[in-house]
Amino acid sequence: MNMNAQALREQMVTLAHSMFMRGYSSGGSGNLSLRLPEGGYLVTPTNSSLGSLDPATLSELDANGNWIRGEKPSKETLMHLAFYNQRVDIGGVVHLHSPWLTALSCLQGLNPSDCLPPITPYFVMRVGKLPLIRYLRPGHPELAAEVERLAVEHNAMLLANHGPVIGGSSLRDAVFNAEELEDTARLWFTLRPHGMVTLTDEQVAELYTVYG
Repeated sequence: MNMNAQALREQMVTLAHSMFMRGYSSGGSGNLSLRLPEGGYLVTPTNSSLGSLDPATLSELDANGNWIRGEKPSKETLMHLAFYNQRVDIGGVVHLHSPWLTALSCLQGLNPSDCLPPITPYFVMRVGKLPLIRYLRPGHPELAAEVERLAVEHNAMLLANHGPVIGGSSLRDAVFNAEELEDTARLWFTLRPHGMVTLTDEQVAELYTVYG
């Protein structure tokens, strides 16, 4: 179902509040964005809480990423725009400081090409692989360049010592991808002391063949 700009504003507030209430962000951390149907983008304002956004004051950008109305956009907007610039199929982007994925991002010895094993089919179908981006301060322009480079083949990336950035066909889809990814990290930490059975290469290939 196509949604108009006002409905998308209200959806962003609802989804953001849901994630805040479940501990996916705290204080002024995390930011969301979506692509508007007439061109341009909506972004959560800088230093805003995902638990108390106002549809009327969300940051609006034009098709070139210039701030045109609403409150000042998040300092990490460039990272969101990098996703959109590389992927015309991406309609929403979520950046969180969710606890399990942020904890994962601080570990030593992660595989930089894929930080989590294929524990469940839904992780594979929604995310695929989770590459690591080296630590760069929030808002650093090279961070956007790294996201743009990886967005060609990936729906999500993990920012070292920071948290995940995740895209989806819509903001709702990006939120679903973020939830699946956070749950996978939680499962990985839970199972790690006990050992785990992961999907085989053949099982992963079958998922890609059947579901794309």
